[in-house]
Formats: sequence, C-alpha cells, structure tokens
Amino acid sequence: MKSLPERPSLDSLKKQAKTLARDVDAGDAGAIARMRVHLPKSDLPLTQRNAQLVIAREYGFSGWQDLTAEVSKRLGTGLEWAAAQSQRAIHDNDVERLKQMLAEYPALLSWREDDDHNGLLGFATGAYGDAFRDESERWFTRASSAEVLIDAGAVVTPAVVDGLLVSRAKGLLELFRRKGLLPRTLKFLSALGDREAVRAMLDDNATDAAAADDAFVTACRFEHAAIASLLLDRSIALDPELGRNIDGGLGRAAFVNDFIHKTPLELDHVTEVGLWKTFVMGQVLWALHERDLPSFVDVLRRDPWLLGDDYVWFQTGVIGNAALNGLETYIVALFELHPAILRREPPPRSEAIEWALTYGHMHLIPLLSRIWPLPDDLPHAAGIGDLSRVKRWFDETGAPRPVDLDRQSYNDPRARDLHWSQRSWQHVLDMALALAVINRHFDVADFLLEHGANVNTTWNSHEPASILHHLVFLDDYESMQYLIDRGIDMTIKDYRWGSNATGWARHGKRDEAMANWLEQAERRRALAPR
Repeated sequence: MKSLPERPSLDSLKKQAKTLARDVDAGDAGAIARMRVHLPKSDLPLTQRNAQLVIAREYGFSGWQDLTAEVSKRLGTGLEWAAAQSQRAIHDNDVERLKQMLAEYPALLSWREDDDHNGLLGFATGAYGDAFRDESERWFTRASSAEVLIDAGAVVTPAVVDGLLVSRAKGLLELFRRKGLLPRTLKFLSALGDREAVRAMLDDNATDAAAADDAFVTACRFEHAAIASLLLDRSIALDPELGRNIDGGLGRAAFVNDFIHKTPLELDHVTEVGLWKTFVMGQVLWALHERDLPSFVDVLRRDPWLLGDDYVWFQTGVIGNAALNGLETYIVALFELHPAILRREPPPRSEAIEWALTYGHMHLIPLLSRIWPLPDDLPHAAGIGDLSRVKRWFDETGAPRPVDLDRQSYNDPRARDLHWSQRSWQHVLDMALALAVINRHFDVADFLLEHGANVNTTWNSHEPASILHHLVFLDDYESMQYLIDRGIDMTIKDYRWGSNATGWARHGKRDEAMANWLEQAERRRALAPR
C-alpha cells in the first residue's frame, strides 16, 4: 500500500489516474495487474472514474472522494485540520505532538465538532467499550493526553465529566479528582469510593430519593458494596415500598450483590422508574444474557407492567439485545406476551435490524419486520440477499443510478466512528458488500465487487478495520475464505490496536487454530498461480 505524502498534490494524483488509464488502454501488463487488484472483474478500457478509484485504494482509501478529502485536510491550515491532527496524536499516545498542536493552535482547547460538545478532552476520555479494568482503560482512553489538555486549560464540559461514570474509567476519575474537576455530589463521591464523605453527606440529610437511587446505582457500577448498602438504607427510608419488596424477598445484602453482578450496566433510567423496577428490568436482561429462557418468561409474566405502553423503550432494548446475539426464541417469547411495542405507531427508533444483519442473524428479519419495516436501500437489500433488488440501484451499463444518499444507510449513526467523512456512494457500496458477505450472499457480493465495491474497505462494526477482522469474531470461515479468494489484503491493520485479522484471532479472540488457518490461507494464496 502506498503512503500519501504529508503535503500531497491533488493534481499529481489526478495525473496518476490518467497515466494508469492510458497504460491499461495500451495493454501494459503491470498497469492491468494494478487494476485487477482493486477491480478484479472490471471491463476494459479503464474509465477515468475507475482509474481514480484504483489510485485511491492504492493509497488505502475506500474511494476517490475520501482520498481528496484527506488531501484537503493535509493541505489546510485551519482549525478543523489541526483538530484532526490532534485526535490522531491522542489516539497514538503521542503527547509531544499534541503539545505542539496546542501551542500552534490554542483555539483547540475550546474546539467542538459539529454535533459533539466534548471536544478533544472528550475524545481523550471517552471509551467505546467498558473501561472499568485497568487494561481496558488503557485500551479505550488516553489519560496522559487528557492531563495535557486539562493542564493547558481545555474546557471541561459536564458531558465529559458524566462520561467518566458511564465508562467506569477509574484512573481518569481519580485524575479529575486530583485536578479539582469533579462535582462534590453524592453520585461522584460514591463512584470514588469515599465512604466517609458519602456518610457525612447522608448525615446532613441533603438527599432526595432520586439522588440516593442514582448514587446507589453508581456505587454498584464501581463495585463499592459497602457504600451501596449505606445508600440503599437511605433509599428505603425514603421509599418504604422499596423496603417491603426487598426485605420481603431476597434481602438487602443479596439485592446489593445482584445489582452489582447481575444488573447490566446499560440500565440508566433509575431516576425515572426507581430502584425496584430497575432491578426487575435487570433480571430480564440477565436472563437474556445467561440464555435462561424460563426465567426470562417468568419475570415478564410476574411483572406485566414491563409489557405496557410506558415501557416500550425497555421492550425495544430487549429486542435489540436479542437481535445482536441472534436469540430468536427470546423475541418470539416476548411477542407471545403481546407487548405494547407490537401496537406502537409509529414504532420507536431502533438499530435492531442493522444489528441482526451486522452479526449474521438474517433469520431474524421476518420477526423484526413485524415492528420495523426493512429500509429500502442498497445495504439492506444486500444484507437479505435480494439480488434483483440490489440491481435496481444500477442502470443497464452497470453505473449507479442517481440516488438520494440521505436515504441510503452507510452504518449510521456510527459513520464517524469509522472515520468516514461526508456521505458517498462508495460508503454505501462498501457497507452493502460487508452485509452481503457477513450473511453469506456471495452472488450479491460478487455483483457489488464488479460494480465498484472495495474488498479492502475500512468498514467494521465499530472502528476502522476490515470485513475480515469482523468475521473473526463470528467464527465464519466460509465468509473469510470468500474474501481471501477475492484478494482481500490480509495485512490491513485495525485502528485501535494496529493488528491484522490474524492478530485479532490470536490475541483478541485467543483462537490459535483460527490464527493458524488464516496464516495458512494467506500462504496458499501467495503460492497459487495467477
């Protein structure tokens, strides 16, 4: 793969594309081989559009539009360019580079992306996954960069501080405490594990039921059982009905233990519904997590309020969780209890269909379509394997028909996580290819490759990697072999760990057999006649 110069020339790149097209037209074997790597089934002569596509892919971009966007960034001297450079420095733990950018562009300390109010400090402290363990905090957050930004005077928004509780980043929480940036509230004292401060605040009797409940959940999130017990006593004093439910059943100690170990972290509606209902919802999700269908059904039948109109948001979450994990029987069991979500018009927003297709559970689509209509776009048509529907987006010559890109999904709302810039047809094509391969619709995938989809796309379920990386965790050897046979670059590295798919199998999945299989497949391909 070629490396783009630090100060690239767009004119030079255009000339490279023209030269490639000319050389292919002249029958140059080397030029034709370069074309075949990225467009294995493209017809000759090579159009200028496809020549530009090949050049873009040789530099590691999914399409010409992404390449030119990167050129614009590198040639720019504005704040957006500086912010992109700073984000890269933060990701790479390059503290000296970050300091240099802050010195040259002081406005970075208050810079905000269009729909993101957290700025560079939020980028350094935000975590895609749970950061509770020391290792995962190092994976997902950048404490040294956060300290540099704080010391330089970065604006600290409430969203950044609250995000520390969501991610459970203990080291960052302590850093913010040392810098005097944490609110002295019951919730944050509970997260810090400061039992005496929590007790003193409770003794001052300056706590309402919602604040006590919220602090209890926070204490449980950070596994501070003693503090959680203190807070539970206060919540029960303020809500006797809660005490009757707990004391008449499993007891307070068991309630705290179950809340810490068996209540999923995504339950964040405690201030709306109270501790007891939050606990009951946790029982449903825990049964789903443990694949305990009888308990799942029993809780829903025992507490039918979960099926009512006021809890459609919870029903949506249960279905989404089941779709992510391919748990058809749980969705069927929920539907048989006639939840209000089946009657809600319009249906609530959900990514259940996208999750089902992203993780190879196409068999769930008929069930999910009882609530959410399948989007009428190319990626979803490809995901369900409807080749005739896929072909509707191309004319008789194979060129894409004019489309409204706003009506074409391309991994919304996570496009920014993939570092995909403004919407482009290439992104739509690449997501369609990914969903076709994941769900083993290889005839559709071949069609898309023939019409410009990039087998080396940086599409992944969350952060930039490759489709092959994603398939590692689906144990899908057939789809992996398909990509290998179609020439996918097996040296592509992911964004966060800088590892190829074999590394994901060996170190992330800890599957030595799969890692060996990938290495052997790469060797066999290298030895195969061309």
